[in-house]
Amino acid sequence: MKYMDPIIKKDEVLRYLGYRNQELDDITKQLIEESIKETIDLMEAKHIHKTFPLRREGDDIYLEGTNLNLLGQDIKRLLAQSGSCVLMAVTLGHRIDKAIRYYEKINMAKALVMDACASAAIEEVCNQVNQQIREDLVKEDKHLTRRYSPGYGDFPLDLQGPLLEVLEAKKRIGLNVTSHNILIPRKSVTAIIGIMDKEEKQEETNCKDCNKYSSCNYCKGDVGCGN
Repeated sequence: MKYMDPIIKKDEVLRYLGYRNQELDDITKQLIEESIKETIDLMEAKHIHKTFPLRREGDDIYLEGTNLNLLGQDIKRLLAQSGSCVLMAVTLGHRIDKAIRYYEKINMAKALVMDACASAAIEEVCNQVNQQIREDLVKEDKHLTRRYSPGYGDFPLDLQGPLLEVLEAKKRIGLNVTSHNILIPRKSVTAIIGIMDKEEKQEETNCKDCNKYSSCNYCKGDVGCGN
């Protein structure tokens, strides 16, 4: 798919930087604008997604044709009305990671802003992929749940590796995972989206309900992050 431009929203960059309506000085404004442009120039967005029927065995949910058990009560609630789901993986590529590491050595302020720009960018690319999947499924009169990623709620982070294997993400988009379940390149996302036959009103997400709330640097307050 073609990613729309621009894909980095300044207000999202500020959110990732932890700003709460503070007045920005001219130097910070220029740094953010330069970093947004540099991030757009460096990123090499790629994605892959695949649809799987769901197989239920007692309280367990598996991806049909695999041994992958989708663990946790949160994902079970998400997929309660779904007979199938979409697995997706998105990455911005290695160049943005290298740039952030470089600036960490010579200009930590620039490194922090570049990191925030890349976080805003990967979120926006995920949203665009999500929207394209939604538009394709509407033609079949299908509807989507919100997307949900390993590491959120009680959906185990150590499912990163198995999800990538099922998608063949290393071969197809160069996305790998370390033994500590860190995605490489770092600015990458994996997620599951349920497919429903009819549109259901979904429970609003709230940051305070997430087990990452106390340690999250990016929470929006009363509005969930969407994952």
